[in-house]
Amino acid sequence: MKQAAEFERIAIEAAHAGGEVLRRRFADREPLAVEVKAKHDYVTEVDREAEAAVIAVIRRHVPEHAILAEEGSTGGAHAAYRWIVDPLDGTTNFIHGVPAFAVSIGLTDEIGLIAGAVHDPCRGETFHAHRGGGAFLNGSRIACTKLDHLDAALIATGFPFREMVHLPAYLAAFELFVRSTSGLRRAGSASLDLVYTACGRYDGFFEVGLKPWDLAGGALVVMEAGGIVTDVHGGPEFLREGSVVAAGSRLHAAMLAITRETL
Repeated sequence: MKQAAEFERIAIEAAHAGGEVLRRRFADREPLAVEVKAKHDYVTEVDREAEAAVIAVIRRHVPEHAILAEEGSTGGAHAAYRWIVDPLDGTTNFIHGVPAFAVSIGLTDEIGLIAGAVHDPCRGETFHAHRGGGAFLNGSRIACTKLDHLDAALIATGFPFREMVHLPAYLAAFELFVRSTSGLRRAGSASLDLVYTACGRYDGFFEVGLKPWDLAGGALVVMEAGGIVTDVHGGPEFLREGSVVAAGSRLHAAMLAITRETL
């Protein structure tokens, strides 16, 4: 798919543009103007600056496409394509000086996700994929782990900090995963959790209470790395539903058994 590969290259270029803003501003360590969007949900001028850099690249290449971005969206005459952008996934980490954040960019068409990139400016790592083309880290192919049981699995998760209504069910799932696996990790960036699953650093990832821009960039990378991505009930509407279970093809069903029971 020549066109899909070109969209992947645009996603990488845009992610790098946003990442350069994050890298520079993180190194400056200047005081940030922080706004509260909702309880435990923050935005800074860095989010907006990085988003502007990302959108400028997309607009230069495909001005007719629509864009859904965390800090603001723009329309486009060609509604068949929609870019889903998180310019700073891990804002709370960034504010506190924790080097675990990323730029996440995904593109959808009438079928679903077609291209995606997640860029970690602190480590210089770019995870990228297009539909049918495999998954890559800085140009080298990656794959999910082939682990088929939870006992030895290292699972990533994220707390439902935006919507506390999910907390009781989440804590029930959390307990079952703690009892069933070799460990859980919560780093604070869903896009990095997804791509770490895609390259085998994590064996799987689950979370609830998410937004499309948290998931779009990394979900395709997992799928192209041989993994399975669904909502917590096993359905395909994770972008709309706002929950996710992502894992290698042999482990996904075991994770889903827990999330279906609890979430």
